[in-house]
Amino acid sequence: MSNKIQTVAVTGATGFVGREIVAELVRKGFSVRALVRDRRKAAAVLPRSSQGVTLVEGDIHDGYSPASLLEGAQACIHLIGIIREERGGVTFHRTHVAATRIITEACAAAGIKRYLHMSALGVNDRGICPYQTTKWEAEQIVRRAGLDWTIFRPGLIHGPASEFIKMATQWVKGDAPPWFFLPYFTRGQEEKNVPLGGVTRVIPTVQPVSVLDVARAFVSALQREESVGEIYNLVGAERLNWPELLHEIRDHVPGANDRLSPWGIPSELAAMKATAAGWLGLGAFMPFDAGMALMGGQDSTAETRKVRSQLGVEAQAFRPSFRAYAGNL
Repeated sequence: MSNKIQTVAVTGATGFVGREIVAELVRKGFSVRALVRDRRKAAAVLPRSSQGVTLVEGDIHDGYSPASLLEGAQACIHLIGIIREERGGVTFHRTHVAATRIITEACAAAGIKRYLHMSALGVNDRGICPYQTTKWEAEQIVRRAGLDWTIFRPGLIHGPASEFIKMATQWVKGDAPPWFFLPYFTRGQEEKNVPLGGVTRVIPTVQPVSVLDVARAFVSALQREESVGEIYNLVGAERLNWPELLHEIRDHVPGANDRLSPWGIPSELAAMKATAAGWLGLGAFMPFDAGMALMGGQDSTAETRKVRSQLGVEAQAFRPSFRAYAGNL
């Protein structure tokens, strides 16, 4: 397959994950056509044209950019996605569902069969929030598109440019609220064997995956025929609960306040508050929406054997990979 694919079209190329995938493609000798909204800003974060990267300025919804992006390409990597909706029509349906339909139809029209898709860990037909249900709907579009597809479902992706790491760095330094503790979400779990019933609070477990490993997995799949029609969960090698994760960040970020401690917030209550804020028109002032709170209360874990055996990517553990860049945060 690698002999057939020379040029790869990439949507979402300037995002946190997209930058690393483009860089990995260049390192592996592929040419890249990157869909970008602002050519000048993109040039500051992506490899240069001399390294085989062509910037295609436009928007996936504008009616002509997808076809332009795919010119001369033999494969497409679709990365566009959002974690919460924004004003101005930036909705989950438009970003996840409509954009996926547009790019898969454009691939079919251009005769491009190979297609790699970014989804999310835990996506299924019973999603607990619109983020998950629209990601699931997008996956179904991919499955029905008649392409040689591969779907990736990453968990919490970390790296120096990740929104989570930047936010947690502000928390541990005391530069952003809540200032007095390090927040994470917990979930309620009913205890069936307790008289009259009862609910306990469960601390979720997470396997943060390095953005470098995510990039390696995508590019490896391009070069392996056996990845066609497969779905890969992308997680790191190390399982931590949220207090362990936040302690690790606090203890290795320069200038952090070592007196700050993790404190769990009920995800169900946080979701209710976020929903109420949205009704009042104040949702934009909340640091999370209802879906983010509910998902934050769930475990984000999976096995790594399939990615290792089929893609040859050995997932890194969080602690050593985080410490490699923590000193520069």
